[in-house]
Amino acid sequence: QVQLVESGGGLAQPGGSLRLSCAASGSIYSLYEMGWYRPAPGKERNLVATITRDGMTNYADSVKGRFTISRDNAKNTMYLQMNSLKPEDTAVYYCKAIAKQFSTDNPRAYWGQGTQVTVSS
Repeated sequence: QVQLVESGGGLAQPGGSLRLSCAASGSIYSLYEMGWYRPAPGKERNLVATITRDGMTNYADSVKGRFTISRDNAKNTMYLQMNSLKPEDTAVYYCKAIAKQFSTDNPRAYWGQGTQVTVSS
């Protein structure tokens, strides 16, 4: 089983910063694309940012220039540096990873439990 453990969520003021972490553990043969997602109320999870194993990144337009996604492959850990936070960024942020447990597996998606980010004065 692949487990994703998130940390770093909490309360920030508008214009402030938070740094989220997502550590993958368990039986991991290969870890591929990882990303952060957040939902609108009553909706499916929307992409915030993704990153490939080689460091290619993709961002939602709403966070470009403010958020930075990164990863440490040796630690199987992904990060989201969130700067210039806005109240509109308030959401539960979910970690997602595409992974194999064994060499013969097909890659599949794994999700973390989510961590609350609240931006308010």
